[in-house]
Formats: sequence, C-alpha cells, structure tokens
Amino acid sequence: MSVTFLSELMSEISQRGRSFLQRNREQPRNPIELCEALVSRRGEVSSFVLSEAVWQSWDRLDRKGQVDFLIEVAQRFGPDENAVLEALAVAQERRDADAYHRLHRATEPRSQELIRRLNMAKQGTLRLVRMREVLTDAIGEHPALAHLDGDFFHLFNSWFNRGFLELRPINWNTPASILEKFIEYEAVHEINGWDDLRSRIEPKDRRLFAFFHPQMGEEPLIFVEVALTSQVPNSIQSLLATDREEIAPEQATTAVFYSISNCQNGLKGISFGNFLIKQVVEQLRNELPNLKNFVTLSPVPGFRRWLDGIRKDEQQTVLAPRDLEALAALDEPDWSAETESVYALNPLLQGVAAHYFLAARDKRNRVIDPVARFHLGNGAKLDNIHTFADLSANGRRNAYGLMVNYRYEMSEIEANHEAYAERGDVVASPSVRSLLKKFQSKTKIAHAS
Repeated sequence: MSVTFLSELMSEISQRGRSFLQRNREQPRNPIELCEALVSRRGEVSSFVLSEAVWQSWDRLDRKGQVDFLIEVAQRFGPDENAVLEALAVAQERRDADAYHRLHRATEPRSQELIRRLNMAKQGTLRLVRMREVLTDAIGEHPALAHLDGDFFHLFNSWFNRGFLELRPINWNTPASILEKFIEYEAVHEINGWDDLRSRIEPKDRRLFAFFHPQMGEEPLIFVEVALTSQVPNSIQSLLATDREEIAPEQATTAVFYSISNCQNGLKGISFGNFLIKQVVEQLRNELPNLKNFVTLSPVPGFRRWLDGIRKDEQQTVLAPRDLEALAALDEPDWSAETESVYALNPLLQGVAAHYFLAARDKRNRVIDPVARFHLGNGAKLDNIHTFADLSANGRRNAYGLMVNYRYEMSEIEANHEAYAERGDVVASPSVRSLLKKFQSKTKIAHAS
C-alpha cells in the first residue's frame, strides 16, 4: 500500500467527515458531549471525525481545563452499572463461558472504548501518550484519576508490546530531526549539544540503539548508549572523555551499557528496557563474536538520600560512630576537590553501598534503588561497586559519585531473575558479598565495644 494511496484515503475520509458535520449541525461542541457522541456512534467516518473534534477541543484547553476534562471523563465513563448487574445475574444463573465473557465485556469501563476511538484520529496514539502525561502529573492532587490511568495503562500495555516495537541503530547519518530528540531525552548523562552527541555515536567503538513504535512517528520510546571497551570501566569520566583512545570494534572484549533513557513520560510503567537490553546483546554478539562481557555502568539515584537519612537517624545501627565522623567530610560544599581525604573513604563507602544493595530494604521490603530493581529484575548480577565514578553535579547530588556494574550473563539471566522475583534474592559477585561481610563485621565490633 503506497503512501500516496494512504494520503488520498485520508483526504477522502476528511472530505466525508466535513460533509458529515455539515449534515449534523446539531453536533455537540462541549468536549464531554463530543466524547459521549464518539462512544455511541458506530460508523467509521463519524468516529474518525468525532475523535478529531475531541482532540481539537482538547488542544484549545489550558492545563487546568485539560485536568478538569480528565476528571469528568473518569467520573462519567466508568462501567455501565445496569449492564454489569444484568450480566452478573446471567453469569450466576448460567455459569457458562458465554455468560462469563458477557460479564467481562460489561465490566469494561466506557473510558477504555473512548480511548480506543480517540486513537482513530490522525496521530491518535501520540496524542494519547501526551494526554496521559497530563493525567499522571495530576494524579497526586486528584487521586480519583487513578482508575482512568489504569485504563490507559491497560491499553498501552497491549499497544506497546514487544511485537510492535522496532529496534533501530542510531548513527551520525540518522536524520537530524531524530538525533536532536536524543539530546533532549538523555536522562542519565546530559548530552551537551551536537558535538557531544557526535562523540557518543560516530566513533566505531560507540553504539546507540532505540526502540520506535509505528504509530509514534520519529518519537523514540527508549534508547541505550553502548561503549565497546577492552575492560570493564570503573568511571563514567574515562568512558566519556573526548581525548580517550578509540579502539577497533574487533579488539573490544566488553560492551558497556552506560545510559538507558526512557523518552515518553506518558508511557510511564510500560516496560521496554528488559527487551531492549536483551535484543541489543544478541545483536552485538552476532556482529562482534569477540565480545565476552556485557555489563552496565549504572547510576545509583537513591544512595545519597538513603545514606543521609541513616546519618541523621540517632537510633541507626548501620554505621559505627567513627564511620559517621569520617563521612562528615562529604558535607563540605567542594568535597570532591579534596582528593586525599575523600578518596580515603573508598573502603567505607564500598561497604556502605554493599549494605545498601544487599541488606537494606524499603517499606515494601524491596531493594531501595530503582535502577537496581530494574536490572536485577531483568536477570542481571550486581558485579562491582565504584566510588567517585561520576563526579558530575548530578552524580554527586544523587549518589556521592557512586556507580555500579551489573553483569548480563545470558546463560544465568533466567535463574537470576527467578531468584530476585520469587525470593527477593540479590545475585551478587563474591567481591561485592565480601565487601558486605567486612563492613558488617567491623560495624558489629564497633557497636559491641
């Protein structure tokens, strides 16, 4: 089917739509009334036109008006109570598959059908993703929107499943209109303009891969930046250095996933990263059989907040008094410049970090760090801990410069995933477990004395 044919088809539908609106001068103007009409109509042309009319009304609203619209949708487009009760009565009486399917259909909120029909408009999927951005931003102040967000999540989980995603390698020949989006969406290590982006994707020992969806145009969903190296790195500064020595891909032994960024806030909660990493690993293994190690160099965004909380807690038993005194060096505004005194904290911070990953838990009894939960849930192993590995403003602010390596061993991924998912066990290297053992032993002795 050619692009020309599709354009002509859409033009024909639009012309029919205008005729439809002219014949229906009583067409409602209020966006909620438009939604009611959209859900009740059955014709393809009328649904297309009405969905476009809803979007035009939405675009004219300011942010408060959009939130008010979503609240009213949440209130008015729930399940049809009468239909549910009728289907429930039939199911209780007949107790067969047909009755249960009828009950299932009756309990579906009308808001889900509304979302499906809004998807019929031009760029409907992208517009719905943007609409959910407004929705998720407003949930904190308007908890009643949670059910409507559940409807979006339910449908997006199907629409954005792995079967619809396209993995694309990104390089310096990729159109600029797409490249600039990676500068905008980079969420881990800021890309400072075009020269910085070029240094990350043009060299032969650098790669960038992204997932796209056919209904999202040139908007990436998630991307990963990869460095091909001869060893596992212990610092992001060395990995991103512009004066580093480039190596031939055939000489590399290690693929380092050093930045993974989700691009669409409206797809929050939809998991892409596990598919992305595993597919990129397979693609790199096929391209470069010389690669033996597949690791990350990952941030630890929750570490500083957790450690600061421990230091302020007078009842804590994690840190010994002498440890608290030593860590006071991190309170200085320019602590990272005091090389000798701060780097003396390496053993202590590594031990504290090992406790953070292997022993500490949040109120839901989960590993505290969200990045750790992501990689451990994907079947990776906590391989190494590096202090002062990211001395950027962001790295100091979030983790006192701490970074870690997660290792992806394809033969171990399933077992690691099950250990974490079923028992909450963190699979870690012997060296990391040794750090924890030494730290806890010293702390126990200090508290006992």
